[in-house]
Amino acid sequence: MSHSLVLATRNLGKVIEFRRILEGLAPRKIDLIGLDKFPDLEDVEETGSTFEENALLKARYTAAMTGLPSISDDSGLCVDALGGAPGILSARWAGVHGDDLANVEKLLGELRDIPDEKRSAHFTCVAALVMPDGREVVAEGLFHGRILHSPIGDQGFGYDPIFAPLGISISSAQMSPKEKDAVSHRGKSLRSLAPQVIQMLEGLG
Repeated sequence: MSHSLVLATRNLGKVIEFRRILEGLAPRKIDLIGLDKFPDLEDVEETGSTFEENALLKARYTAAMTGLPSISDDSGLCVDALGGAPGILSARWAGVHGDDLANVEKLLGELRDIPDEKRSAHFTCVAALVMPDGREVVAEGLFHGRILHSPIGDQGFGYDPIFAPLGISISSAQMSPKEKDAVSHRGKSLRSLAPQVIQMLEGLG
């Protein structure tokens, strides 16, 4: 018997990444499904002022509309030289939600004259689990590094091609999925959340 768990995103990259991280953590199979299985659901407007608020907004709506346990994350890139921007606006930094290429080009343009020693940054991910009965759990993960001067690598998505993790000589987009999962903000937040996810799902019988 498997448990169904909805990941409140239409981003296939996130679904694949979350599914990969959950594999092996749960004593029984978890059927992780994305919002592509629920085409009638509306996209939730991210009106929160923090990653946690936005993650909970999406997970609460999805749990209420599907009747299934739901996980959502809100994540973003925080660049020190830009005062923490783009932050919660990361996915729509260039004006159109999910346009990775435009977002990367805009960020590189804003950092064009910033030297290496001042290009520090970190990814933040807050993952939220909301159960149909209203129980909620959140977990945060951070991924420190610096911004490169040009994209390199074809793995991952988003800002991965211009992000060099701390202490690693390659970009996130050059790392294997397994390598990235071990150190990434999303991997950390989900591994932190996983024991409670499993406990709550097991409680459903």
